[in-house]
Amino acid sequence: MITFRKAELNDIEKLHLLVNSAYRGDSSKKGWTTEADLLGGQRTDPEGLKEMINTADAQIELALSEGVILGCVYVRNESDAVYFGMLTVNPELQTQGLGKELLKRVEELTRAWGKNIIRMTVIGQRQELIAFYERRGYQRTGKTEPFPDHDPRFGLPKTKLLFHEFMKKLD
Repeated sequence: MITFRKAELNDIEKLHLLVNSAYRGDSSKKGWTTEADLLGGQRTDPEGLKEMINTADAQIELALSEGVILGCVYVRNESDAVYFGMLTVNPELQTQGLGKELLKRVEELTRAWGKNIIRMTVIGQRQELIAFYERRGYQRTGKTEPFPDHDPRFGLPKTKLLFHEFMKKLD
């Protein structure tokens, strides 16, 4: 059974390992969400995770089974929507539905915060991931923003990257 809770500062070490294992390096290639072909370096660092945990109106939501962190997602309550990012599932557990459960949790939090719009960004080259979100009702807004390629805290791009914004309106 999957349970959810808000991440705390003492979760940072495990979160750091989980997020980087799912997005970068050889371990990420065990799953389908890897960015290893697009980016080298890290996906996040302990300092960045600490900032996320300490941000007002935001949290990292953990998905756990028997106390073990299996996945997470960052959610931030904004003025007109809820933003989410860093949706992460242990690479060895991907394709078992946990990503969908985390998206449901984002929707629950969105409603609990009195909002009905969710927004997120995806690197444009991640077509398989974009298709995953589109199948779940997310639509392109037409807005884009450059990848922070000047800051190695977010990774080292192997090509020019652009974020595309997606939005979903809840019923």
